[in-house]
This record gives sequence, C-alpha cells and structure tokens, in this order.
Amino acid sequence: METLVGSNQNGSSQQGGLIKDSSDAEFVADVIEASKEIPIIVDFWAPWCGPCKQLGPTLEKVVSEAAGAVKLVKIDIDQNPQIAQQLRVQSIPAVYAFHQGRPVDGFQGSLPESQLKEFIKKLTDAAGSTQTSPIDEALEQAKVCIEAGDSGQAEALLEQILQHAPDNADAKISLARLSLDNEQLERAQNLIGELDNEVKKSPEAVSLISALALAERAGEAGDLAALKSKVDNNSADHQSRLDLAVALFGHGQKEEAINELLESIRKDRKWNEEAARKQLLEFFEAMGPVDDLTISGRRKLSSILFS
Repeated sequence: METLVGSNQNGSSQQGGLIKDSSDAEFVADVIEASKEIPIIVDFWAPWCGPCKQLGPTLEKVVSEAAGAVKLVKIDIDQNPQIAQQLRVQSIPAVYAFHQGRPVDGFQGSLPESQLKEFIKKLTDAAGSTQTSPIDEALEQAKVCIEAGDSGQAEALLEQILQHAPDNADAKISLARLSLDNEQLERAQNLIGELDNEVKKSPEAVSLISALALAERAGEAGDLAALKSKVDNNSADHQSRLDLAVALFGHGQKEEAINELLESIRKDRKWNEEAARKQLLEFFEAMGPVDDLTISGRRKLSSILFS
C-alpha cells in the first residue's frame, strides 16, 4: 500500500502521492508515462494568479476525495513555461486531463467544487479505471486486522486514512467501533458526531449508534456480580435480569446478555410492556443483521414467541 500522507516542496499535503509538484523536465515521467496507468490531471498555475489560489485547494480536495482514481500534477508556469507553451496555454488556471499518454479533456478558469467533481467523474468513467485506491487498500487491511484481533494496527491504519481523507465515513465508523470496543466512549461519540446526517442513516452507523447507547447504559446498570446475585435469588426479578443483560452486553458478554433476556421472555413475555423483547431487539440492532448472534438470537426469540 502507498504511504498515505506526505508533504510537497511548498509545504502543502501530497495526499499519499496523489498530488505533486512537477516541472518541464519531469513532465514526461509524471504525466505522459504515469497517465498510462491512471488518469492524470495537470494544473497550470502561478503564484501571482488570484483564480489559481481559488481553484487549487478545491481541486486538491476533490482529487483527494477521489481516493486514488486520479492523480494531480501541479506546474508553476513561471518556473516551467515550456510545456504550457507547447499546449498553448493562454490564461491560467488551465487544467488538462491526460490518459494513456495524451490530453483527453480540460478547462480554463476556476470552477466550483460540484463541477470539479463532475469533471473527475467524467474522466474516470471514460478511463474505466479499476485501480484499487490506497484508501480502499488501507480500509481492507484494517478490516483484516480487526478480524485477526489486532486492534492496534487497525487503529493506526484508520487514523492514517483520516489524515488523508478526513471525511471518509467508513474509516470513522470503523474507528468509532474500535473505540467503543476499547471502552473509549467519548472518542466514539465524537467520531459519530462528525458523520453527516445521511451517513448516520446507514445500517453500519445505526448499528454503531445503538451499540454506543447500550454501552453508556451499561455503565448505569450496576455491578455485574450484584445484579447476578439478585437474579439468582429471585428468578422473577425481571428488572434486575434486564439490567444484568445490559451490563453483560456492555462488557462484551453478548451471548450471555441475549440468553438472560430470552429467559425473561420465556417467564413473562408481557412484563413491563414487553421490555425484555424490546431490549433484545436493541441488541440485534447494535450487532447488525448478519451477526451470528443476531441470527441465532432471532431464531430463539421466534421459537419462544410462536410456541
């Protein structure tokens, strides 16, 4: 995987090799040859150019958000006039898109972010780019690390992704889930708070938000040993059993938590307006629909309800 974060000669972020300064001497390597593998956008600019200062940061932003589908090469025409002259650049900013060694599109002047995104989408669609981006590779590596139990490495990868692409929702959700698993509730809450409202409606985010709410309630449920003692001494104490289930879930003992609620439902499914069943559904939502415990728990719940 490429290094995701770097810095170029004038101090701006290179965004993992996706953005770089170039020159007349390096143009063939940086643009012509490189465009045979991935579309290259060339930004001809100059330090004195006001519209260039408007376009540059926005162009870098949308290229970064494209997450490796394109790369951006910036050329200062004051220092490197030759290529600009060959391409007959008459005013700046001037932007050219190269693919397979030749220019395929371009524009002059400063465009709004929405039009820049359309420009990049048109370019990548035409190129039929199937290259896996560094961000996608890092996300996949983080997933593998999580499944292997290496939360430290996963966290490092996710943090690096967010340095490179601060708005990457997948990385934020995964990092929030790790934070939750490590009982870093405030950090998880902050990461969730950074998600936009549409992302919060996604199944992954809904599951995470439910899990966080349960973790916060687990801290209020009481001491595990004391709750277990109450239930052992009075099997009809449904409130203590529900509190015990919430506390167990918050401490990662999810199967045990599910079993406590199933037992409460067996004994009195209508207790407190079916509070145990409703709590169980919250567990399922927090774990997600494809979790093995969700699937088996739903099966057991149905068996009880329809017996």
